[in-house]
Amino acid sequence: MLVTLRGWGVAAAGAVLLGSGFLFGYPELAVLGAIALTALLVALLHAALRPELSVKRAVDPDRVERGDSSRVTLTIRNTGRFGAATLLANDRCGTQTVPVPLLRLRRGKQTDVSYPVPTHRRGVVAVGPLQLTRRDPLGLVSFTRGQGDTGQIWVYPKAHLMQSVPAGISRSLDGRLDRVPHGAITFDALREYVIGDELRHVHWRTSAKVGELMVREHVDTSLPRLVVLLDDRLGSWPRFDGITCDEFESACEAAASIVSAAMRDDLTITLQLVSGGAASSGRVRGMARGLLDLLAEADLASRDAEALVTATNRLRQHRPGDTLIYLTGTGGHADLALVTGLRGPFPAVAVGMLGPRVPNEPESLGVLMLRAEDGPEFASVWDGVTRW
Repeated sequence: MLVTLRGWGVAAAGAVLLGSGFLFGYPELAVLGAIALTALLVALLHAALRPELSVKRAVDPDRVERGDSSRVTLTIRNTGRFGAATLLANDRCGTQTVPVPLLRLRRGKQTDVSYPVPTHRRGVVAVGPLQLTRRDPLGLVSFTRGQGDTGQIWVYPKAHLMQSVPAGISRSLDGRLDRVPHGAITFDALREYVIGDELRHVHWRTSAKVGELMVREHVDTSLPRLVVLLDDRLGSWPRFDGITCDEFESACEAAASIVSAAMRDDLTITLQLVSGGAASSGRVRGMARGLLDLLAEADLASRDAEALVTATNRLRQHRPGDTLIYLTGTGGHADLALVTGLRGPFPAVAVGMLGPRVPNEPESLGVLMLRAEDGPEFASVWDGVTRW
């Protein structure tokens, strides 16, 4: 609750008048002072009354690519029993404040307010709650409270069309390449039985040990399992201005382009941040939401000098795929040896370096180097690779 300057003035004047009236024997002044203080008390009670409103929020769509349109629609209904509601209302949308007019909203009536969401920058835009400000008619007191639910809009980086993806480490008649001699369906893991699984895939010995049916899962090694490692360390992006970095945004676009290409070809892909975040398409191909959500949430917040060491050790130990693509900036060239050292666990390793070209460009160190200044150039360079 906030007492306005006018309210403080009325309170001070009322106290002075009331005290002067009693002190000097002027009942008129005392009456005026009492009226002023009473007005302030009534204003406090009026502002403290909670408006009976129902606020519903709809975001359509809640996941968009950078630059696409998204709108928030608020449905506000007066559920009170007495009179009409006239309030000052503002909705929070990211760092902006959107005014919501609520003038003479009668009992039982509703109003719909819609406004566009700024999607010019990648990230997660938080919307809500609706901030309702109630003021007394004299403007002595105002009280602001939040009402209604909140929402989020994930603004994905722009994905550029890429026509090709790397082939797998083995070849099969059902794979991506023709003229191959043998299939390459191999055991990958055990999981719990679900309705619809074939009984011939049940691993009876393990099922007897754990007390429930376990089935074997196989993978086709002719299809690559991609792992994208995105460098989100501050030191790798020297042009970071404290708010954003165009080069890092280009790296996010490159990662989104790889994810989109993999999803189109029904390939398994895992996205990992050097800082520790990870998401995977898993066994459900075509599900890119978790991967793109992680890209929308990524920011340059990691200052851990050992973060890349931890990330590469984790990849070496778990090896979630067979083709590793490392995306970094011009400030990360000094640590490339840590990534090129994964050529043993990963049969194919590529390094994508984003940012303006520098006089002394780093060497490839025996791995495929994808050098580009921005996202569209990265897609072009990627499509130009003839052999992984």
